[in-house]
Amino acid sequence: MTPQATSAPPARLAGHALTPGRPWPLGATVTGDGVNFAVFSANADKIELCLFSSDGRKELARFALRDRDGDVWHCHVAGLGPGAVYGYRAHGPYAPERGHRFNANKLLIDPYARQLEGRLKWSDALMGYKIGSPRGDLSFDTRDSAFAVPKAVVMADLPELPDRRPHVLWADTVIYEAHVRGLTMRHPKVERGARGTYLGLASDAVIDHLQRLGITTVELLPVQGFVDDRFLIAKGLRNYWGYQTLSFFAPEPRYMSRHALAEFRAMVSRLHEAGIEVVLDVVYNHTGEGDAFGPTLSFRGLDNASYYRLTDGGRNYANDTGTGNTLNVMHPMVLRMVMDSLRYWVEVGGVDGFRFDLATVLGREPGGFDPNGGFFDAIRQDPVLSHVKLIAEPWDIGPGGYQLGAYPHPFREWNDKYRDGVRRFWRGDPGMAPDLAERLLGSAQKFDHSGRAATTSVNFITAHDGFNLADLTSFTVKRNFANGEDNRDGHSDNHADNLGVEGPTEDKAILAARALRRRNLMATLLVSQGTPMILAGDEIGHSQGGNNNAYAQDNETSWLDWDKADPALTAFVGRLAAIRRAHPVLRQRRFLHGLDLNADGVPDVIWRRADGERPRPEDWHDPAFRCVCVELRMAVEGDAEAQDAIFVVINGGGAVKLAMPATAPKWELILDTTRPDLTTAVPPAEAPAQSVLLFRSVLNRRKGGQP
Repeated sequence: MTPQATSAPPARLAGHALTPGRPWPLGATVTGDGVNFAVFSANADKIELCLFSSDGRKELARFALRDRDGDVWHCHVAGLGPGAVYGYRAHGPYAPERGHRFNANKLLIDPYARQLEGRLKWSDALMGYKIGSPRGDLSFDTRDSAFAVPKAVVMADLPELPDRRPHVLWADTVIYEAHVRGLTMRHPKVERGARGTYLGLASDAVIDHLQRLGITTVELLPVQGFVDDRFLIAKGLRNYWGYQTLSFFAPEPRYMSRHALAEFRAMVSRLHEAGIEVVLDVVYNHTGEGDAFGPTLSFRGLDNASYYRLTDGGRNYANDTGTGNTLNVMHPMVLRMVMDSLRYWVEVGGVDGFRFDLATVLGREPGGFDPNGGFFDAIRQDPVLSHVKLIAEPWDIGPGGYQLGAYPHPFREWNDKYRDGVRRFWRGDPGMAPDLAERLLGSAQKFDHSGRAATTSVNFITAHDGFNLADLTSFTVKRNFANGEDNRDGHSDNHADNLGVEGPTEDKAILAARALRRRNLMATLLVSQGTPMILAGDEIGHSQGGNNNAYAQDNETSWLDWDKADPALTAFVGRLAAIRRAHPVLRQRRFLHGLDLNADGVPDVIWRRADGERPRPEDWHDPAFRCVCVELRMAVEGDAEAQDAIFVVINGGGAVKLAMPATAPKWELILDTTRPDLTTAVPPAEAPAQSVLLFRSVLNRRKGGQP
């Protein structure tokens, strides 16, 4: 079945001569006398280019792309220039049972659109099928969807940003996961007109805060153009997190004015000038078009059978993402789009790297997850992308989806084992000392292979998904009712501890215990080998009221409450980062196994009990073993004579007498979480209950004072 569009196309505009043009580059490219358009579709019978008024409301002209090189359709339209507004219509078979869902009545967004005009207006006309038809998605809808679809805007080529990238080494990296809107919407020192925008994030107030914290790298939740799900709009909510990408090249319009990519680039430049990198959370595993009953907005209408992984002969979608569809990065043209998009954000957007959402999808080949698959090969050979920061979320819900530790170099990986193990240790779960020891040394059992570095493990206590730090120490049960799903959404097992009372309290003892727990968790994070990631707002004590899945809360639940910020906690986190920065022994590239002898004949890592003795096997297997001590030195490639040794004491139990190691004549106390305003350097006689202590040896002290 190949139905035709029912509406008559507009006449051609005078003065816009059509010539073949060229099949590259894909997208809309400004030339000396017009615009070249090129779009991929392997299965379409005909592609039409539609030109619109500047506000996107009126279709002015329609041209058939009569030239095709392979599967790329192309044309050149003379007389057009930057600012032209356009979309596509694709003719072809409407045969969902064979994977084809062409419907020329539906206006389609160019997958390579650099800027979007207008917002998505939810309407039944967006669907390629008739809602309510007994034939379901096999039916065919003839309504024109142009009024409801964002349009692409032609952009002039922008030069690459001057290379002022900080090029922060992984060993020096401290990541700050943040949301453009949530970080600044309630910040009193950010101009009102800039709040919630790229320019607001690049304000002096925010940059000063990041620098005081010792942040080297900001990781932004999705900023590529995305949609608000229809079911959220119906409930008066929005897609706050942004994990429903519709346009992989265009910056999300809600975070800027009409200056488009220029504002994003200005943000990146300002952060670079401050020595701070920008990493984008990107979603190349699925799109915002949903399952077979979702809208036809772009990819589905241009070539459903190529862009998506299909099942059941082609009618349905593989759903390894839990969102209804899965992008088919095994297809060479889809992989090309992903690679072109990544390079665009590096070369034109100026960013320093990417965090790949549900990255297992990208590595899943016909035989399962393959660390040498096409996506990884393409990334690693690319002269641009092989040198930026690459971080994988190493799981999805598909078969064999959990792949922690299986990614190839140079990928780093979010380490949920770290998150859960550290949470459980501080909650007081029995028998967690061995797990804590592994996490402190970078989870070598998972990552120490194939030449990978100890920085491979991206350690985190909290992230956007789950309880934040304040709620992790105030609630044991999620409170997600505001999401409109009867509290069924979000994780139920958070390894959380309310320290005695569920939710808010005025009890001073409980408040003090919570404050101490937060300091202990943050201290553990920043003294661990690996790459630390801090969730924005944790350092000021922001609470989401127990909501551990605030994906739809574009409101004061998620917007950081700067007026209630905890300055003492902020200062403490900044001090932790300064200590980490001052002591390379805490952020080594090589894994520590206690086997390498340094110049002084002492191993690079020595585990101890509080009494100074080395733990016996029965100690490690003792469920009540709660005070873990470790002496750290530089690995064998370091200059041991020039480095302090560090002695870390993590006491999750009661107060216990403490014996200092005899491997140095003198130890200096530089951190005590029970005394955040520490002024004395004298080692205490005991490790206080529920504490993290940090000492450095005085024998080989480096120049420079205590941070």
